[in-house]
Amino acid sequence: MERSLERLMYASRWILAPIYVGMSLALLALSIKFFQEFYHFIPYILEVDESDLILKLLTLIDLTLVASLIVIVMFSGYENFVSRMDLSEETEKLDWLGTHDYNSLKMKVASSIVAISSIHLLKVFMNIQATDNSKIMWYALVHITFVVSALLMGYLDKLTKH
Repeated sequence: MERSLERLMYASRWILAPIYVGMSLALLALSIKFFQEFYHFIPYILEVDESDLILKLLTLIDLTLVASLIVIVMFSGYENFVSRMDLSEETEKLDWLGTHDYNSLKMKVASSIVAISSIHLLKVFMNIQATDNSKIMWYALVHITFVVSALLMGYLDKLTKH
């Protein structure tokens, strides 16, 4: 009975596989949104002032960082929790594939969230006249919370490795 239960629990990791396929679809949706933003921006590129150009570029960078985060979570999560990817020798393989354990994946996610939050906060500061002061305070507090959380996670990870 115990052995059957353990085998069932171990096999249940495959429930994650469709979730990672869903993340591929989310990546596709994000890619469509990226090019939609880019397409709508191109006709006005010569008319837009410098700060609006920077804001639009920050939006595109933000979308790119989120897409990269999806790829990291999708591949690392699949390899860590479901199965190793059996890629042929002819297939181009990402250098980091198979090297991220759960802790390094957690740190990558935390640092990516901090980077995404930083870009969002920079966008708010670039357009500060259009944002209420109380919202700016909350944006900054949330960002500081992300930074402190990432630092604490890194510190705890360093402590547990010793």
